[in-house]
Amino acid sequence: MLNRFIGLSTNIVGRSSRSGILPVASFLKAGNQNQNKTMSTGKAFKVLVTHPEVPQEGIDLLKQNCEIIQVQSLPINRAELLEKIRGVDGILWGGHEALNAEALDAAGPQLKSISTMSAGIDYVDVPEVKKRKIPLGHTPTVLNTAVADLAVGLLIAASRRFHEGRKKIDNDQWENYHLNWLLGQDIRDSTVGFYGFGGIGQAIAKRLSGFDIDRVLYTTRRRVAKEIEEEFNAKKVDFDTLLAQSDFIVIASPLTKDTQGVFNATAFNKMKETAVLVNIGRGKIVNQDDLYEALKSNRIFSAGLDVTDPEPLSPKDKLLTLDNVVVLPHIGSATKRTRAEMATIAAHNVLRGLVGEPMLSPAY
Repeated sequence: MLNRFIGLSTNIVGRSSRSGILPVASFLKAGNQNQNKTMSTGKAFKVLVTHPEVPQEGIDLLKQNCEIIQVQSLPINRAELLEKIRGVDGILWGGHEALNAEALDAAGPQLKSISTMSAGIDYVDVPEVKKRKIPLGHTPTVLNTAVADLAVGLLIAASRRFHEGRKKIDNDQWENYHLNWLLGQDIRDSTVGFYGFGGIGQAIAKRLSGFDIDRVLYTTRRRVAKEIEEEFNAKKVDFDTLLAQSDFIVIASPLTKDTQGVFNATAFNKMKETAVLVNIGRGKIVNQDDLYEALKSNRIFSAGLDVTDPEPLSPKDKLLTLDNVVVLPHIGSATKRTRAEMATIAAHNVLRGLVGEPMLSPAY
């Protein structure tokens, strides 16, 4: 996936800027002699990296021709961030702290380019960034594989009662003399529903096809291409149909004012009692109090969550007292390769924005 993005980059590497702006090639080709002549100081731009653990692949790409300033506190100290952001030309926003008017004002009017290192950008005040005419990039697609793998893991863990089974071991409660001990739900011949069926949802569906599922239902604003529907035996349905007919429901939607809290008591009451809910979207899409009640009362069978509301989730949260929920600490994209690719795409986005080129992965 990363190679596809970088392949796009080569289309403009070496292309001269008609307006006299420094070409992207100057940043991507170390040791270019024309580049050295153009940059009298040796460093054309100043770029802030807002997290101390941004993978080195992204840092190395930026530092070839940019002065790098990096936030060192962890957890991120807002005061340090706001101090170091002053006067920078570009920002690689490495964490999930609020990117808002306060940060943009602190940076100053010379700010030319920003990229997050994430797919979701609900922590960004997008209208504020857009109003200032600052290019904004993000890093979707490159994390599809890692998130899809984890989603399938959650689906299996929740449907086959992994968490409950581990607790039985911890408490010395082996009851395998029962024939119906810890029976779970089958994936084969099931109907899998997707709330959101973009790149991540489709990557999950591709993996689940190996489990011999029967069909895919999906609820989105727009219908996907006919070829995609045929590939996954998928059908677009309304939300109520999705709830009523799905054996598994995977939330793979961004958080918006329309999706916030849509999975509530009303929705859970329309689901099958054997249904399994998986959320790899955003925690606030689910009303967590209502989910707790639905799980505790066995209104639905189980849930697997990589996202919660809030994050981090308190270790004393009542959700964690339940046997039929598997909760992970938002690690969907947490593989070494994926994070390195996210950093690389974010760095490319920043560099392109600095020289007035289209970003590899623009947010708008």
